[in-house]
Amino acid sequence: MKKNRLGNSELFVSEIGFGCMSLTGNYTVDERIIHEAIDGGVNYFDTADLYDFGMNEETIGKAIKEKRQDIVLATKGGNEWGKGIDGWRWNPSKDYLKNAVKDSLRRLNTDYLDLYQLHGGTIEDPVEETIEAFEDLVKEGAIRYYGISSIRPNVIKAYAEKSNIVSIMMQYSLLDRRPEEWFGLLNESNISVIARGPVAKGLLTDQFEQRLKEDGYLSYSNEELKKTLGDLNKEAKSHEISLQQMALRYVAGQPVVAAAIPGASKISQVKDNISAAEVPPLSEGLVEKLQRITKEDFYENHRD
Repeated sequence: MKKNRLGNSELFVSEIGFGCMSLTGNYTVDERIIHEAIDGGVNYFDTADLYDFGMNEETIGKAIKEKRQDIVLATKGGNEWGKGIDGWRWNPSKDYLKNAVKDSLRRLNTDYLDLYQLHGGTIEDPVEETIEAFEDLVKEGAIRYYGISSIRPNVIKAYAEKSNIVSIMMQYSLLDRRPEEWFGLLNESNISVIARGPVAKGLLTDQFEQRLKEDGYLSYSNEELKKTLGDLNKEAKSHEISLQQMALRYVAGQPVVAAAIPGASKISQVKDNISAAEVPPLSEGLVEKLQRITKEDFYENHRD
């Protein structure tokens, strides 16, 4: 599988990665899924301490124990939970993040993280303090590189200007093209995009008719969504590929995108995801046609 450099780091990640939030919680099943992905060429695995309140990290750590050296391992922090906290709360402070990393390392059964990401954030956060935490962790060898997971333009701009982030995780798919407005800035800053949700909760798969809901998707009304998905599916069939392969190839084909990270809760889904890596890059003409079929939306909030 093709591997892309993550920002200006020395990490090279598979263009189709694995978003671990979708794992089942059954270790036997999840181990098989993870190993299927690795055997298929996937080397980038992305989890978060908040997923199943640490259990997702423990599953990943146990499953990759014998293959750690072959894996680019990423997790996220900034969401605090525990005694005296109802659910979880946002905490991007330096002290909390440095302690949260230790807990993630223990659960992941490793002594370092390839990539540590801030799991959210607002412009009101103590950004400089958070960056100090990341830089300290790099110096200490706990993490190799850091990034953020955000769809807020003002947060993205702040970290692009003030920090050494190598990546930004953003929800990005043919049905959510809002990140494209920022690709120029990120490319100039040598910051890669890690694309979560590239098949839009299963809407961009052959099961799209079963996934349709009456309330539509993002800015798409139900009727708009039906027509758009129908048109996309016809386009995929005319090129003898599946809708899912076309959707993943569109996202992975953007130069600024280092990895698209669909999830999987079944081995068959892993195989479907990986099959997109075997499809040739979409032609410029097809890309333009897909952009005409879909909406070019923009982030309306958190811009300044």
